[in-house]
Amino acid sequence: MEIRIGIINSGRELNFETGATSAEVQKQVADALDQNATHITLSDVKGNSYIVPTANLGYIELGTEESRRVGFVA
Repeated sequence: MEIRIGIINSGRELNFETGATSAEVQKQVADALDQNATHITLSDVKGNSYIVPTANLGYIELGTEESRRVGFVA
């Protein structure tokens, strides 16, 4: 699933693919915001970790969980 995170006062957005489901990411973000956590940590499919301060979150866009098709469909 593709995740796109907008960060306040930054012209670029953080964009990566994760193996987590949409529900898992939503729960992780909601829990961090509810508990007033200072940051949230997310991981991509390559094993990289991203630590984003919750105070600087502009938006989080969650893509579809459908895998991309390769080849021809008859």
